[in-house]
Amino acid sequence: MNPLRIKLDALIAQTTLEVSEQQRQQLVGYVEMLNKWNKAYNLTSVRDPLEMLVKHILDSMVVSPHLSGERFIDVGTGPGLPGIPLAIMNPDKSFVLLDSLGKRIRFIKQVIHELKICNVTAVQSRVEEFDPQGGFDGVLSRAFASITDMVEWCHHLPCADSGVFLALKGLLPQDELAQLPEWCSVTDIKALKVPELEGERHLVILSRKG
Repeated sequence: MNPLRIKLDALIAQTTLEVSEQQRQQLVGYVEMLNKWNKAYNLTSVRDPLEMLVKHILDSMVVSPHLSGERFIDVGTGPGLPGIPLAIMNPDKSFVLLDSLGKRIRFIKQVIHELKICNVTAVQSRVEEFDPQGGFDGVLSRAFASITDMVEWCHHLPCADSGVFLALKGLLPQDELAQLPEWCSVTDIKALKVPELEGERHLVILSRKG
């Protein structure tokens, strides 16, 4: 059996996530493609595909239970994180994956094609220039500079009434939260448990006031 699949199964077994056979195959396929493309395109600093399973795949998947709504955008998605794992986990929701670098978007489009992921749209654009056309239920970011930058640059992306910002962070950035603009507030903070990952992980959920 594929060592990546054995490792993935072992990691998932340490969570409460429900992951089908097809989803597991797609997640392994994504890591294999990321590893292959990484050699030429330098998409991630993580070189070992077994490490990618922990640091990229599970680190993204654990956010899945906290997604409410149907339309999501992953800003500064890089090679598709957390968007691709979350799209695989949530085939009933739609995801826009946004990045300004062409090589990353080309990679994501190839992933969508090869793994037959039907609920992802890859868009090359700077976030502040992207027209959300009605807004999103959730604006995701994993490797964004800071939460304050995220909400300032992405303020136009959530649905006006109910959209939220979902920031994946390591240590809880109290200094960033203290500098949030007046119109934005923290509605929840979730401590995330990622199997075999050293260090803390948090999901910070923010919304517009009023």
